[in-house]
Amino acid sequence: MIPEHDLQHSTLRKIRNRCVIPLLFAFVISYLDRVNVGFAAITANKDLGLTAAQYGFGAGLLFLGYSFFELPSNLALERFGARRWLARIMITWGLIGCGMALVTGPMSFYVLRFLLGVAEAGLFPGVILYLTYWLPRRLRARYIGLFALGIPLSSVIGAPISGLIMSGTHGMLGLKNWQWIFVLEALPAVLLGIWVLAALADRPDEARWLTDAERAWLRAEFARETVSAPNDPHRFTWKLLVDSRVLTLAAVFFLTAVPSYGLSLWLPQIVKSFGVSHIVTGLLSAVPFLVGCIAMIYWGHRSDARGERVWHAVMPAIVAGVALIGGALLDSAELQLLAVCVAGAGIYALKGPFLTLVSSAFSDKSAAAGIALVTTLGNLSGFVAPYMVGVIIESTGSYQLGLAALGIQSILGALILRAR
Repeated sequence: MIPEHDLQHSTLRKIRNRCVIPLLFAFVISYLDRVNVGFAAITANKDLGLTAAQYGFGAGLLFLGYSFFELPSNLALERFGARRWLARIMITWGLIGCGMALVTGPMSFYVLRFLLGVAEAGLFPGVILYLTYWLPRRLRARYIGLFALGIPLSSVIGAPISGLIMSGTHGMLGLKNWQWIFVLEALPAVLLGIWVLAALADRPDEARWLTDAERAWLRAEFARETVSAPNDPHRFTWKLLVDSRVLTLAAVFFLTAVPSYGLSLWLPQIVKSFGVSHIVTGLLSAVPFLVGCIAMIYWGHRSDARGERVWHAVMPAIVAGVALIGGALLDSAELQLLAVCVAGAGIYALKGPFLTLVSSAFSDKSAAAGIALVTTLGNLSGFVAPYMVGVIIESTGSYQLGLAALGIQSILGALILRAR
């Protein structure tokens, strides 16, 4: 008989390699497609005649489309199966992402950004829901954190690549460098979507790569957790819209995600204002997100080891807020970048513990709707953050007040979560 510890190790290793890591790659690509507009804007804003406020508004429209269609997409995933629905999401967003190269002015920019959000809708909550089928609650923070690692990792990988594309592709085949960014960074989504359709398993019982003993271990783990699960008799009712869990978690999600989206969509332009080249802009823009990757991995493991979630989300949110406000008060570009790096550690360290709270807040029967509603409302921050920073920059001629505004909201999110 195989010892339980060995069964747990082998099962989780297979789930990590066969489910979590491929979906991490998908999320890296999706997040890159969301925020690569920050690099493209360095030259595209002038070509398209976009003001700072117009750019911020258009960049944020993706998240309105994403949010409006997130709940129906997550319910469709539960009905049609993760394999088919996640593949559909990836292939359609990849095609529309390539279409961003066809933008000719503000209106086409707005329309395609909104449609890109519609295509991507449901990916994040869908994967969080999907992972609840595979991972026992007590072990989720590190693996959900690993998936959420795609947020900063997309910038760690994408920022230097975007800088290289900006430097080396202008005029190739008659396209401008910002057009090449959209095409080259969206095509991988189509290829990965085809792989997901061919290789992903919907549930553990359908995974041929798990042994009978490993499936039995998973069933036993989930059976133990069912006893203490929240007693929700519904899948979706309108009562969820006023459910205190949904509203509180969505408020925290919103407020702590504002600095994440604000930095992702504006940092390349902020760094470019230091007077550096496209390649150096890409390298420097990656540093805060690399720090965030390291912090996310370490903090997720620490949260699991201690079995604590709330303070492991509250403390990083406060650190991020204080660092961003401090960065706004500094005059040195080097010190500002250092402050943003500290903020990056806080912004991304909280993701694993907080998303584990979200994934565990609802019973199996209401998980799809509950998780989707939290992320739907929370992801509206993706519209507010870039538009808010754009308006501040256009009004003041400086980005420092934008950094302070991002920091204040992170601290508010920490306070709400602590008071929950």
